[in-house]
Amino acid sequence: MSAMITFEHATKVFGSGGTAVRAVEDVSLEIRRGEVFGVIGYSGAGKSTLVRLINALEPVTSGRVVVDGHEVSALGEGELRKVRAGIGMIFQHFNLLASRTVAGNVGYPLRVAGWSKERRAARVAELLEFVGLSDKARQFPSQLSGGQKQRVGIARALAASPAVLLADEATSALDPETSRDVLALLRRVNREQGVTVVVITHEMDVVRSTCDRVAVMERGRVVEVGDVYSVFSEPQADATRRFVATALHDRPDAEVLARLRHRHRGRIVTVGVRDDGGSGTLLTRELREHGVDGSIIYGGISEIDERPFGSLTLELVGDDSAIDRLLASLRRTTDVVELTEAR
Repeated sequence: MSAMITFEHATKVFGSGGTAVRAVEDVSLEIRRGEVFGVIGYSGAGKSTLVRLINALEPVTSGRVVVDGHEVSALGEGELRKVRAGIGMIFQHFNLLASRTVAGNVGYPLRVAGWSKERRAARVAELLEFVGLSDKARQFPSQLSGGQKQRVGIARALAASPAVLLADEATSALDPETSRDVLALLRRVNREQGVTVVVITHEMDVVRSTCDRVAVMERGRVVEVGDVYSVFSEPQADATRRFVATALHDRPDAEVLARLRHRHRGRIVTVGVRDDGGSGTLLTRELREHGVDGSIIYGGISEIDERPFGSLTLELVGDDSAIDRLLASLRRTTDVVELTEAR
């Protein structure tokens, strides 16, 4: 799969001298054509600045940014306008024009581009049907829910048939159910229209449910990049491990563990659930073969890219030597953490 967006040692510095802020620091990254790519980081990590380098709303201080074969970091304003026409953007707070109807908002970029009234009307009708808002065409933004406003924002961003769609914290202002609907719509945009989607977020749940690959940013740098399943199952950077923990909630914290130890007198272990072993039939077989009784007392299993992932915490009861052999066997296929010692 060819590259749609390439960063080559891209750096963005705001200010100068002792007050200079290096918002993006020496980022080299490739976003593939036709994928949904996530950029995640805590506040101040540089992710929103990174996405603004793609459409040159912020110029790079050094390095290169190439979008669909165009080096946007080297173009003048006139040439940039042409490239930006192929890049749609949706925002956290919608940025709709309050004085225009839903149809007027969606058709506005086409009006600016000089489309005829008839062509605009046909394209607007097509887009409103795609996002499920055909019946809202004559309403104004103040009459819409947050989720409906974001659907209008997506329709507007798609008006000129862009090759790239940038979504900067597009669901942060929405409730969880509405967020899921909007993210599902972004997946439809990607799958049905072939648009490369770049999702900027601070929520690992957004990455898990929506993205093919993800880059993790911290202090302006990309500290980890990979397919979503690999990043979740084997996080390498400290920042990534913190994000994964916030998304899964599958392992007991210290307070929960204290309660579990009080109620369960056997040995307590957490066993990772992966697509390549350590769950289901394997775990049941291992318990039986080693003569150990196991009861699930905590845990959670999610699906990432249609593959299971998470962990189960069990109370193990039996001979300590048999439990030791069981754990040694399980460790050959998955991660195992013992939360209590042999008594």
